[in-house]
Amino acid sequence: MDSLLTKMKEKGMKSLSPSKTKITVGMATCGIASGAELVYNALADEIEKQKLDIILSKTGCIGMCYREPLVDVIEPNRTRLTYSKVTPKNVIAILNQIAEGKSKDKKPYCRIDEEDLIINEEKIRYLTGALPDDIKAIPLMKEIDFYKKQVKIATRNCGFINPGNIDEYIARGGYFSLQKVLSNMEPVKVIEEVEGSGLRGRGGGGFSTGFKWRSCRNAPGEIKYVICNGDEGDPGAYMDRSIMEGDPHSVIEGMIIGAYAIGAHEGYIYVRDEYPLAVKALTLAISQAEEYGFLGKDIFNSGFSFDINISKGAGAFVCGESTALMASLEGKAGEPRAKYIHTIEHGLWDRPSNLNNVETWANVPVIISRGREWFSKIGYKKSTGTKVFSLVGNVKNIGLIEIPMGTTLKEIIYDIGGGIPKGKKFKAVQTGGPSGGCIPKELIDLPVDFDELTKVGSMMGSGGMIIMDETICMVDVARYFEEFLEGESCGKCVPCREGVRRMREILDDICKGNSKEGDVELLEDMSQAIIDGSLCALGGSAPNPVLSTIKYFRNEYNAHIREKKCPAGVCTEITRSD
Repeated sequence: MDSLLTKMKEKGMKSLSPSKTKITVGMATCGIASGAELVYNALADEIEKQKLDIILSKTGCIGMCYREPLVDVIEPNRTRLTYSKVTPKNVIAILNQIAEGKSKDKKPYCRIDEEDLIINEEKIRYLTGALPDDIKAIPLMKEIDFYKKQVKIATRNCGFINPGNIDEYIARGGYFSLQKVLSNMEPVKVIEEVEGSGLRGRGGGGFSTGFKWRSCRNAPGEIKYVICNGDEGDPGAYMDRSIMEGDPHSVIEGMIIGAYAIGAHEGYIYVRDEYPLAVKALTLAISQAEEYGFLGKDIFNSGFSFDINISKGAGAFVCGESTALMASLEGKAGEPRAKYIHTIEHGLWDRPSNLNNVETWANVPVIISRGREWFSKIGYKKSTGTKVFSLVGNVKNIGLIEIPMGTTLKEIIYDIGGGIPKGKKFKAVQTGGPSGGCIPKELIDLPVDFDELTKVGSMMGSGGMIIMDETICMVDVARYFEEFLEGESCGKCVPCREGVRRMREILDDICKGNSKEGDVELLEDMSQAIIDGSLCALGGSAPNPVLSTIKYFRNEYNAHIREKKCPAGVCTEITRSD
C-alpha cells in the first residue's frame, strides 16, 4: 500500500504543479460572497474563447478575506503569483500577462517562490530559474504583515489544494499519517502521542484531547462512536467552515486515526445545513476516501474498518454543546443533558462517544507525522500548538488567521490585523463567541491562550475574535449578545430560559434610559445565579458579556443610568455625552 500511496502522491503533484499554466480561484463562501464566482466564470469563458491551454481550478480560503476575490497563477518553473481584489474586468489583463511573461496592467499582490509543507517537512518549489526583474518587487506571501506571525497547521492546505481533488491532498502529505498509524502503531501508542502533544479541544472547552480519547477507549462497551462537531454558530465565526470547505480530507483523516485509537467503527460529522459548500465538500471527500480504500472495510489491509456519515443540523446554537448535538443526531430535540452524564461513557444512543470539533481533528494527522515533541514546543505554557481565529469587526485586515498560542492581542490586532481603520482608537476585543467576554484596551498585551483568556473573564471559544473601536457602546454590545443567547436558549432549564431573558430586559432599559440605581448590581447577582443553576455551558457562560463589560466598562453603565447619556452615541433614545 505504501507504493500505491506514493503513486497517488506523484499523481497529485502533477495536478498541483502541472506542466502547463494553472489558474486557481478562491471559491470558499467568503470568496464567492466577494464575487469570485463571477471571476471564475469570466476566466472560463475567456480561456475557452481564446483556446488557451490553461488549467482552471478552484480552491478554498487562504485567509486573506480582506483581499478577495483571489486568483493564483502557477506557471511551470516560475514563481506562484497571487492577484487580489480581482474583478471580471481584470481577467483579460491577467491572461495577457501570462502570455507576455510580464506584469503590467494588473499587478500581483504577492508571490510564493517555494513552500514548506508543515506535515512532512517537504518543500514545493515553484521557481526554479532566475526571478524576472519586474517580479522582484512583489513581496513574498510570508513577508506580508498578515502572514509573518502565522503558523498554519490546521489550515495548512486551505487555499492551496482543490478540496474536490483527493490526489492533491495526498500530494501534500495526506493519508500518510493514517498509513503510519495502521501499519506501525498500536491504538494506545496513538493516544499517547496525541496526549503527549498537549493538544486541547479547539471547540472552546480546552479539554485534553488525548485524555478524552483514552477515557472513551477504556469505557465499557463494544460499540463506540467518534463525532466531529461542525456546528459553528458563533456570530462572525467561520474557522470550521473554512476548513471543511477548503480541506475536508484533513478532518476525515483525523477522525479515522481517532476512531482507530478509540476502537470505534462508525463516525458522524455534524454540520449545519447553512453550510452548503461544506456539506458538498465533505460528501465528495467521503466518497473519494471510500473509493481509495481509506474508509470502509479493512483500511490499508489492517483489519480496521470505519465509516463516516454526515448529519445536517438545523442551525440551533445550543447544538454546539455535546449532549444537545448528540440528541439532535438521534433525531430528538437539541436539548442538553445534565453534566454528570459523561458522553465518553453514555453518549450517542447511550454508547461511549468521543466528540471533537473540526479544527481539533485537522491537527491530528500533523501530530502523528511530526511527533508530540514538535507540536508541544509550539504555543504557550499549557496551551500547545496553534489556534485558528476569524478576525472580524473594526480591523483593517479581516480574515482567517492561525497563530501560535500565546500570541498577544496587540500582535493580532496591529501586526496581523493592520490596526483600526479610519484613524479610530481600539476599545475592546470580544473573544469566545456570544458567550465570551469583552477585553479592554488596557489588556492588549494579554497572551491569547485557554487559561489567560479565562483569567480575564473571557474564553477561547471556537475562535471568533471581534475587534471594536471607540464608536462601540459596550452596554449595547452586552445587550446584543444577551438577545442572541435568549433566542438560542433551548428553554429546558429555568435559570437560562428566564434569567437570560430578564438580563436582556434590564439591558434594554439601561440603553433606553429607563434604568435605575441598583440595576448593575442586580445584573451581577443574576449572572451568578444563572452560572450556578444552568444545565449546560450555554447558560453557564451566558452572563460573560454582561460581567466583562461591567468589570471593564462600568463607567459606561454609570453614564447610561445616572446621566441618561451614551458616551458612544449608539443608544439613540438617550443623549450623547460629549
